[in-house]
Amino acid sequence: MAAHLITIATFLLVILLTASMFNFNKTLAKERNHNPMVLGMAQYSRNSLPPIPRASRIRNSPKKPSEILDMMEPLREITNGYLIPLNLGSPPQVIQVYMDTGSDLTWVPCGNVSFDCIECDEYRNNKLTTAAFSPSFSSSSSRDLCGSSFCNDIHSSDSDYDTCTMAGCSLATLLKSTCPRPCPLFAYTYGAGGVVTGALTRDTLMVHGNSPSATREIPKFCFGCVGSTYREPIGIAGFGRGTLSLPSQLGFLKIGFSYCFLSFKFANNPNISSPLVVGDVAISSKDNLQFTPMLRSPIYPNLYYIGLEAITIGNVVSAIKVPLNLREFDSRGNGAMMIDSGTTYTHLPEPLYSQILSFLQSAITYPRAKDVEMRSGFDLCYKVPCKNNNTFIDDLPLITFHFLNNVSLALPQGNHFYAMGAPSESTVVKCLLFQSMDNEDDNIYGPAGVFGSFQQQNVEVVYDLEQERVGFQPRDCAVAAAAQGLHKM
Repeated sequence: MAAHLITIATFLLVILLTASMFNFNKTLAKERNHNPMVLGMAQYSRNSLPPIPRASRIRNSPKKPSEILDMMEPLREITNGYLIPLNLGSPPQVIQVYMDTGSDLTWVPCGNVSFDCIECDEYRNNKLTTAAFSPSFSSSSSRDLCGSSFCNDIHSSDSDYDTCTMAGCSLATLLKSTCPRPCPLFAYTYGAGGVVTGALTRDTLMVHGNSPSATREIPKFCFGCVGSTYREPIGIAGFGRGTLSLPSQLGFLKIGFSYCFLSFKFANNPNISSPLVVGDVAISSKDNLQFTPMLRSPIYPNLYYIGLEAITIGNVVSAIKVPLNLREFDSRGNGAMMIDSGTTYTHLPEPLYSQILSFLQSAITYPRAKDVEMRSGFDLCYKVPCKNNNTFIDDLPLITFHFLNNVSLALPQGNHFYAMGAPSESTVVKCLLFQSMDNEDDNIYGPAGVFGSFQQQNVEVVYDLEQERVGFQPRDCAVAAAAQGLHKM
């Protein structure tokens, strides 16, 4: 879920901001604020799955990473992303939020009664909502102030005025930089139409180290306490490279993090989690991984980009050449491939996407399931035979991505074609879970492609922020989670 400026519809802002002001008057705002600000975010966002069966610290010696200063948290897979538990407040309240490398702001739903999510019936029907945070139950909760760097950051793009001026501070306090007024309310928008409105809040965040007994408290962690949303029922932990992101506030922005996403078959299983590791231990002893350079966008420097050079279908000798804009930026800073845990499926530009579909159609002889294609919205679905209605004959061609620096990643089985339901009459319908980029009139704005979380399943992914590179290694993430003590096999 990437972040940059877009225009928010006026009617939506009026509805959400009005709701927000009522909600925050009830929960944590001690002073009424009539000057909500607006911050926009990107056109690419988490894509919900269709109805198918239901994801400044001191560096330690690299020889012995600290169990306290490093961080390890379990990631639980749900239908369209991966949830990380945030232990917020005093005493801690556990709030499950999406882990998102495509944005910076961490936010949680606030107020069990007053939190309002518009057009979230689909999520409620599938029981995908999580608990809300109650600031009134935390002795350490407070509003962020208008003069803080975080307040300036979240409002940096919506007004030329100083945030304390917009908060209504007096001239005397402005001149002395002593205004105690809270940071103005914000509106944060996501590309698929999601919007959240809320107040920047400070509270204690507790994180876990390399062992279950090792914990660390982060006082005055800054996050969005959100009272109203549009199509965003679950909070988000931003793992981008901006000052507001969780790794940045914890002091890991110059080090790195890694994750290993469980296979989608474990979706909505509360007993199995996959490991998220942040700090030295995440990048130490990783020489066995293949690393591709991390590209820095001149217009979206907080996002993670990599370069795609080619794609191979099956065992063919020659790979499909990809357009130049998938491996470098143009003069305006657009292009390259964003790697994003907050986008479910990999998106590829036209005509490359159609070319891949053509290659696959030539290589696959199974009958098409066009009725499923119509219902699901996916472009290639096949009726694949299976034995005794439970054993798949999985001979669909593999897809290999070739990234810069001679890095080749063969997508594990299940990361491209996915069974859309239970077997019936000795066949199962499998669909290609890729999508085309939605770029009107070939005017690419932002990344040329997105490498989504579904294609990252059963792959250890390492973000080495110190050396500006991303590493890949296919791995059974369930076994990796068991080795970390997250569950028993």
